[in-house]
Amino acid sequence: MKDFVEYIAKQLVDQPEFVVIDEESKDEKLVLKLKVAQSDIGKVIGKRGRTAFALRTLVAAVGKKMGKKVSLEVVD
Repeated sequence: MKDFVEYIAKQLVDQPEFVVIDEESKDEKLVLKLKVAQSDIGKVIGKRGRTAFALRTLVAAVGKKMGKKVSLEVVD
């Protein structure tokens, strides 16, 4: 799951070397925290949050297929 999100994020940003994904387990839920370079945050979030929403939808769908609840947070 982490590799999947990392691959997509690196394709979206100008500085892929600064993409970092941290995993955190809360209760029965896996939370992925996405960190990118400050100049790339807008590209990951997108206009009106559409790109971030799409990423969260993909992560939730893949997690559901694996039988897990997974969410994605974009961290400054």
